[in-house]
Amino acid sequence: MTGAAAVASAFDVARIRREFPVLRTRVQGRPLAYLDNGATSQKPLAVVEAEGDFALLESANVHRGVHTLSFRATERFDQVRHDVASFLGAASPSEIVFTSGTTAAINQVAQGFARPMLTAGDEILVTEMEHHSNLVPWQMVARAAGARLRAIPVTERGELDLGALDRVLTARTRIVAVAHVSNVLGTLNPVRQLAEAAHAVGATVVVDGAQAVPHLPVDVRALGADFYAASAHKMYGPTGVGFLYGRADLLERMVPTQGGGGMIQRVTLEECTFAPVPQRFEAGTPPIAQVVGLGAAIRWMQSLDGDAVVAHESDLVTYAAGQLASVRGVRLIGAPVHRVGVVSFVMDPVHPHDIGTVLDAHGVAVRAGHHCAQPLMDRFRVPATVRASFAVYNTRAEVDALVAGLADVQRIFG
Repeated sequence: MTGAAAVASAFDVARIRREFPVLRTRVQGRPLAYLDNGATSQKPLAVVEAEGDFALLESANVHRGVHTLSFRATERFDQVRHDVASFLGAASPSEIVFTSGTTAAINQVAQGFARPMLTAGDEILVTEMEHHSNLVPWQMVARAAGARLRAIPVTERGELDLGALDRVLTARTRIVAVAHVSNVLGTLNPVRQLAEAAHAVGATVVVDGAQAVPHLPVDVRALGADFYAASAHKMYGPTGVGFLYGRADLLERMVPTQGGGGMIQRVTLEECTFAPVPQRFEAGTPPIAQVVGLGAAIRWMQSLDGDAVVAHESDLVTYAAGQLASVRGVRLIGAPVHRVGVVSFVMDPVHPHDIGTVLDAHGVAVRAGHHCAQPLMDRFRVPATVRASFAVYNTRAEVDALVAGLADVQRIFG
């Protein structure tokens, strides 16, 4: 055994799994095989304890307080901004805005950056594989501005048709919005190549990184991303918090979309002046405990061998695709050369929701539906798929449990 498979085989999954108590539970009398990480990942003890310790021992509001607990909370909160900046390869912590998640981050860019500068006839370029969070906000601002939405098509393999780029990327393109990794197909998109093409026509690049950051090292400057958004709960952190990276000069041009406390310098009855970037985009009391948990999640991820994580998860996805392809009646959706974290399939004529219900009886948790990517479902002419999505703590044995559950689907539905 050589290469990635050898590294994966040496990866101590059992040790990692001990840090996730939920993985020792049983569902429907069977060991839990949690394969719904694309929706949300489980949390290690380090994250749960960091949030709990803050809530129990250090809870206070951040900034402006003059007492000890507020100082401590502020110090913790501000440190996480540094942690996220380092995690993404940002030039400065001031390029990191805390949000409630990827959706909020992209909406902030759409409404606060794109909307003020778009005019009638401008174009926004997306792809056929975008999650609704990186599609609907652009539809909204395009409609409001009289701009046109265009899309890079997806091939039968589930990859972007870059041959169409010269046709859909034009001198009128102002925004290029693309998923780093598809939440349905696992396709790793060539963000750097797209960014170079976009910048050549003066367009700004917005990247949905929600499905990438749990699996891959990310360097936003190397990618050429102007904005990059992600959610903590998909990277072993808490729900309700995420982050937006924005290039410093672009954040200075972006206008706040929410007003209130914490984002101002001076307020009179008639007007106000905004706080510096990034605070001007963080109105109100932030999710402080969740930000602390996000910092713990980043430190936990950085404690792992990054190359071994990539090799282990690559092995899982390759193994799952191969095992599923051998099951009678299963049809994989897409076959991208570079696939990260996800395998989607259908099993005609059984509806994916029925497949998911049977699998749950076997203790196997998958996602069944359109995965907030209905244009992609239309592209592949299916109403929905079953999606198995992987994390660092998953094993080949859990893939085997998935395949065994599909045998029961065959038995029940013939």
